[in-house]
Amino acid sequence: MKDFFKKKLKNGITVVMEKRALPVVSLSISNRFGGAYEKSEIKGIAHFIEHLVFTGTKTRTHEDISREIEKKGGILNAFTSNEVTCFYFKMPSEHIFFGLDVLIDILKNPKFDKEKFEKEKKVILEEIKMYKDDPQKHVFEKIEEALFEKPLGEGVIGSEETIRKMNRDFVFDFYKKAYSPENYIVTIVGNADFEKICSYLEKNFKKENRGMREEPIKKKNAFLEVKREGIDQANFVFAMHAPLVGSKEYYVLEVLDAYLADGMSSRLFLKIREERGLAYAVKSSIVGEKNYNYYLIYAGTTKEAVPEVKKLIIEEFEKIKDMKEKDLKEAKDRIVGLRHVSKEESSRVMNELMFAELTGDAEEYYHFEEKIKKVKLDEVKKLAKSLIKEYSTASVLPK
Repeated sequence: MKDFFKKKLKNGITVVMEKRALPVVSLSISNRFGGAYEKSEIKGIAHFIEHLVFTGTKTRTHEDISREIEKKGGILNAFTSNEVTCFYFKMPSEHIFFGLDVLIDILKNPKFDKEKFEKEKKVILEEIKMYKDDPQKHVFEKIEEALFEKPLGEGVIGSEETIRKMNRDFVFDFYKKAYSPENYIVTIVGNADFEKICSYLEKNFKKENRGMREEPIKKKNAFLEVKREGIDQANFVFAMHAPLVGSKEYYVLEVLDAYLADGMSSRLFLKIREERGLAYAVKSSIVGEKNYNYYLIYAGTTKEAVPEVKKLIIEEFEKIKDMKEKDLKEAKDRIVGLRHVSKEESSRVMNELMFAELTGDAEEYYHFEEKIKKVKLDEVKKLAKSLIKEYSTASVLPK
């Protein structure tokens, strides 16, 4: 592929790029480190570090960090998941090295100022409250708790207890162990010079031979229910462990989802919302990284309707045995079409390439469609029958 480039640098960094003619570039530096690398007593430290590197470096204040990107018309942000922490910008391609300088600086030279540390701790405590106060966000946290033993099932953001206990020196030492160029994936989508970026990264990072190990991931199945005052809607999630990203069965799951629960023409949307009027929102998601994956279906309904919604989900899984070749073709066409639509957004492609590299090989991103087209009807039926054997649920209900 003439527009795709990939290179492993001498310092260990993996660089992946899709070249585009448009004068915009999205670039990320991602560290293979996240919530799955934490024991229970330090839950939230990866996410805390993500916040702290933005609070200032040896040469830049917090204001400088954001201003240098924004004054060039760019956007700067970051996120932490279970297996990766990603720092990225999107900006006019002529300013790519301004953005790259900022990312390199925050990753290499954060100060972890004690006063800023305590202020950022308060910010994260408020963020934890925000997630808990939002019933929909909270039910998505609870479903991971229902699917995985501690520490993975405790969530990426941590708890008030774990965040309050953290001190600056411990977190700074942890950052120095967890951040190392050999664990970095640099992903670029846009109009840029691949070799110049590789040379720049070689010059600015040296191999450090550090890194952390993931904690063991242990699956389980549980049924969790939270009752709370002050809400009228029941938020319900039905979920099950699923084939790992990149496996043959993963592509079968994509097709199953397109038919069963993804979009307003899916079986479950039509059954739960249009036919029965039980919910406004009915949606699905495949959630996973390298070493875990699960499939969920969400519905916002009434407290009284939760048992019926659950029953309908199970029934529709069982009816997959009646799926026809016509349905299979429509599901595949939907997936391929949505893929083409999503490719328009460079920052989305940047993230998808990064996750493809994290879970295997970034080049597999470009073989997605052919793998979807190879999925057979009997494979979809077999997977549906297998998945429904064991499941978990999480509910946040009006008291």
